Amino acid sequence: MTDTFVTPQKRTIAYHLTDGTGPMVVFLGGFKSDMNGTKAVFLENWAKKVGRAFLRFDYSGHGESSGEFEDGCIGDWFDDATAMLDLIAGPVVLVGSSMGGWISLQIARAQSGRVAGLVTIAAAADFTEDGFWVGFDAAQKAELEAEGRVAVPSEYGDPYIITKRLIEEGRDRFVLRKPLSLPCAVRFLQGTADTSVPVSTALKLFEHAECADMRLTLVDEADHSFSDAACLELIVASITDVLAARETGTR
Repeated sequence: MTDTFVTPQKRTIAYHLTDGTGPMVVFLGGFKSDMNGTKAVFLENWAKKVGRAFLRFDYSGHGESSGEFEDGCIGDWFDDATAMLDLIAGPVVLVGSSMGGWISLQIARAQSGRVAGLVTIAAAADFTEDGFWVGFDAAQKAELEAEGRVAVPSEYGDPYIITKRLIEEGRDRFVLRKPLSLPCAVRFLQGTADTSVPVSTALKLFEHAECADMRLTLVDEADHSFSDAACLELIVASITDVLAARETGTR
């Protein structure tokens, strides 16, 4: 059953919470995705099977949560995620997919005492700048400035409407252009056939971040969805790995 709560910003967030042992695993989805995606549901089923506490949710403007997607920005969705964490007690293991990877890195930086482990899947670090703004031609940049928004083709269906606010606010959220010290065991996962987040981004993140226990795994021919059986099992193995690192005190 879907539960909801209202954030301090008066946004209604839909979520599914599974009881179990901690640290709780929290799944953070991607740009314009929702909590009913393959990875989120697979991980919830895994958590139920092993008795692990688990949380999946929709950012505002996504899925079953309130608001319009086009009104949101990275900071809003970061605030939604941190408000969700305020609902639960104790340490968490963050599993961030694409944009959720970027947001989970921000949370790990801002709440270092709370994050017990971090797994990212094709972390789209700074993508509003490096994925959208840098890729816009002069006409698109002019349209964004004049109209406040521009439509960008998407391989997942309808075009993305990219707003000026999304671009400008994203610049306050950078993790690749500011120091990034991560407080826990970290596992970065990346497919080599990903056309949305290139391997170069994963390598840049790996080289930039500071962490005593950090690994990057490249999966040959895996795409951005990272949702075939082998990839899903690798996500679970990575979660298990960071949990083991915490329990043995290696981080």
